[in-house]
Amino acid sequence: MSWEEKVRRVTPYVAGEQPQKKNIIKLNTNECPYPPAPGVARLAAEMDWEALRLYPDPNTSVLVNALAAYYGVKPSQVFVGVGSDDVLSLAFMTFFNGNQPILFPDVTYSFYDVWAELYRIPYKTCALDENWHIRPEDYRQPNGGVIFPNPNAPTGLLESLGTVEEIIRANQDAVVIVDEAYVDFGGVSALPLVEKYDNLLVVQTFSKSRAMAGLRIGFCIGSEKLIGYLNDVKFSFNSYTMNLPSQILGAEAVRDDAWFRETTAKIITTRERVKKELKELGFSFPDSRANFIFAAHESIPAEQIFRALRQADIYVRYWNKPRISEYMRITVGTDEEMDRLLDFLKEYVNSL
Repeated sequence: MSWEEKVRRVTPYVAGEQPQKKNIIKLNTNECPYPPAPGVARLAAEMDWEALRLYPDPNTSVLVNALAAYYGVKPSQVFVGVGSDDVLSLAFMTFFNGNQPILFPDVTYSFYDVWAELYRIPYKTCALDENWHIRPEDYRQPNGGVIFPNPNAPTGLLESLGTVEEIIRANQDAVVIVDEAYVDFGGVSALPLVEKYDNLLVVQTFSKSRAMAGLRIGFCIGSEKLIGYLNDVKFSFNSYTMNLPSQILGAEAVRDDAWFRETTAKIITTRERVKKELKELGFSFPDSRANFIFAAHESIPAEQIFRALRQADIYVRYWNKPRISEYMRITVGTDEEMDRLLDFLKEYVNSL
């Protein structure tokens, strides 16, 4: 037997393109178009770089304490990781270990099936309905755990807190993970349910609404028991997962609530304006409550528009996959970026 026959093989997650060209409009990976809170740059300039010769605090106490204070929970209910992908991956490894399949939607974040394959976790997808919503009754079957984003990606649709609780209540013998990467753009968080259900884990990220994708900060909040189990796995995997600058600058970002609310409000306002203008151009889309719009044109194939935009150095996201191949996901950028997108689409649509 060759060494290659012993390799664990998986089909990896394909991230959005990160073009290195200048003067492009990058609307393909849902990054925040605005800079982080002002205090982040100030603290970065004042940072004691001599401290980088030492290992960072393995408990990430400064960031954990800031998050606990902001969300009104105990520090022992907070876990942080290197982006929400790290948190979710560790949660898959920690909580999805039964023989029954875990459940998640058929149109959703495309990392879920990758982690399931990587960790040899059986899984089953539950089809969204014709309006892209979750059917709670699909999650009343035997399972080894449940995960879904809210708002969903790539559709941007928000499920009501009642729907979320219905799914949690029906699955109290398994861990339910609600992935809230986009909740700050008009969603309603499931965090209040953490005190009611000890099997609920709510995951969020600094990459979108806090404009810190480059520092890789994610976190989750749950019962002390859930967080304890997560920490056991983390410390069996890598004690020093988060670097010192991320801990310090992340805590500062949490403290500036005024900047956070102002920035998310600007993105929401731009999103709603662009929805109206896209509709006038013949696009349709679910009613996004995220920082992106999942749009299909009434007569022009999505892949054709995607390629035309790319030729014009405007990058959006496209997947040639069942059910979504006629849709593009368009990140909400600044007003200036969205105006350039709309100007191009007006000219392109009217030229055909």
